[in-house]
Amino acid sequence: MSLHHDPKHKPPAKLAVLLVDDEPLARMRLRSLLEGCQEPAAEVLAEAGTASQAQAWLREHACDLILLDIQMPGLDGLQLAESLAAHPAQPAVVFVTAHAEHALRGFELDAMDYLTKPVRRERLQAALARVAQRLAEREAVHSQRAELDEVLPVEAQEFINISVRGRLLRVPLDEVLYFKADLKYLTLRTATQSYVMDGSLAELETRFAARPAAQGSFLRVHRNALVAKSAVRELLRGAPIGNEDEEGDAGEGWAVRITSVDEWLAVSRRQVAAVREALAKGSRKE
Repeated sequence: MSLHHDPKHKPPAKLAVLLVDDEPLARMRLRSLLEGCQEPAAEVLAEAGTASQAQAWLREHACDLILLDIQMPGLDGLQLAESLAAHPAQPAVVFVTAHAEHALRGFELDAMDYLTKPVRRERLQAALARVAQRLAEREAVHSQRAELDEVLPVEAQEFINISVRGRLLRVPLDEVLYFKADLKYLTLRTATQSYVMDGSLAELETRFAARPAAQGSFLRVHRNALVAKSAVRELLRGAPIGNEDEEGDAGEGWAVRITSVDEWLAVSRRQVAAVREALAKGSRKE
């Protein structure tokens, strides 16, 4: 079944909703129930008949809430919800299913609610209220982060501020091993954890250029990766990675191995000399 996209623009006072259910009649009933909900109200931006269709839509669009069936052909709703954990603007998930036995697993995936079919409007309205509350808390966190960025001078910001499920998390910059770009988002890697964040590598490079050199520095090793110089263990040609370099030539196979996590990141040919120089300087300091 093809993905249906509602072309109407989302009014700012309404929750933006994605419906995901393999049964057209179930989606129709949810849409009808949502039309009667108020405080908060909601608007359906799109419908998907499979989890894979929903994933494709979410790569290009954003929403506040996913009303999600569990048992569907192919990828199921629980798997889709699990994949959303790495989404920086993670939409809220409310499961809507006839199978109550999956409730525990659903809440383990941080679902806002678990509605069993047939859904009653008052239960749906209560779930929408919880989602609206979480969005308000997330907005408050974003405001706090913006205020911190304005108050602290660039050289004093020794933390990366990340929004994680409505909480403001401050990651010490000296714990960051690398930043890696993936489409519209960045992955921040420490020795123990990976986080997804908004931003671009270019913005980070500009910020780090203003930091005193003695406090550490980062090196662009590839168009999609910015690595802490202190985290580079070795540079190797022929490393087992599949990334192409910036000229589209994967045959060179240059890569750096990252300390603490034993991961490899591709190095573009034009950056090989800079990585060698960084390694040489590090060796001389030791």
